[in-house]
Amino acid sequence: MPRVKHVPAGRRRRKKILKRAKGFFGGRHRLHRTARETVHRAMAYSFRDRRVKKRTFRSLWIIRINAACRAHGLTYSKFIAGLKKAKVELDRKALADIAFRKDDAALKKLIEVAKGA
Repeated sequence: MPRVKHVPAGRRRRKKILKRAKGFFGGRHRLHRTARETVHRAMAYSFRDRRVKKRTFRSLWIIRINAACRAHGLTYSKFIAGLKKAKVELDRKALADIAFRKDDAALKKLIEVAKGA
């Protein structure tokens, strides 16, 4: 039998890992070593994907703006370039919200501003 040292602290460490591994399949939520590996990998993925989420949302906003602009006979790039020339400082999130909620009056005004610039 190996000699066990630091029992309460070790138990706390193991319980913390197993608590985070709750819901994992098979030994991944039962066995400490596999749970630790899986939890470590999951934390790495979650760190990475918090950044990826920002990229994903930006691309979704661009798709929505582009679809709304094309319905009014203008491409996304010309729309954004026109807004920049006209010094309209609406970000893509706000523009996508206007496009998604079908606020035609506001969108038409913005398109006219973009075309005029």
